Amino acid sequence: MSKEKIIIVLPAYNAALTLEKTVASIPRSHADEIILVDDGSQDDTVGIAKRLGLLIIEHPKNRGYGANQKTCYQVALERNADYIVMLHPDYQYDARLIPASIEILRLEICDMILGNRVRTRKECLASGMPLYKYFGNRFLTGIENIALGQNLGEFHSGFRAYRRAVLETIPFHKNSNDFVFDAQILIQAVHFGFKIGDIPMPVRYFKEASSINLWRSIRYGWASLGALWVFFLHRLGLVNSILFRSQRPGK
Repeated sequence: MSKEKIIIVLPAYNAALTLEKTVASIPRSHADEIILVDDGSQDDTVGIAKRLGLLIIEHPKNRGYGANQKTCYQVALERNADYIVMLHPDYQYDARLIPASIEILRLEICDMILGNRVRTRKECLASGMPLYKYFGNRFLTGIENIALGQNLGEFHSGFRAYRRAVLETIPFHKNSNDFVFDAQILIQAVHFGFKIGDIPMPVRYFKEASSINLWRSIRYGWASLGALWVFFLHRLGLVNSILFRSQRPGK
């Protein structure tokens, strides 16, 4: 291992049932620090995180999934991370793929890596992924790939690894505090010319894993399409969106 610093960030909300398993699955050779940001959980998430020896940042009240990620990334940058991995603490994503993801970033093959859960329809549905979620994922990912000129297996993953430069450039603090944050940051990465790739990841769906309901999924889908619309209006020069103003001078 080089001296480059790898920080794993866990955006947590009511993750007490799965947090310990998630942390145990993280390869410690590729985790110089593990930071948990708790977004006003009402269970024992913080107590378990303390017992596990994690660095904990607490939001006094629930601010939203996007706001949670903003804190995750800001703290990781302030603690001099060279690579940042965002992992949902619901044990749905396979942390064993962190080393492979970091190596792709280190070789500068990609600047950002997503975990791709949608390897085959059969595997997804057999794993317990709800039918509406599968088809929603396929529909949105297809549109986003075409609109943004990408070829990703899915745009809606809770496993994301970044080179530091990505989060130094993207004005992620200007993004939504809600779930559409995930779509916005990918659109921003495309806008700023970063290379995005994905890595196949076994999917886990079970009772304790977090999942937004059908209504929230529909809202998220419309918001994601709205984010694409803002991107195109900005590219056409019809609006000057703050979402596409670099944080880095001269970029």
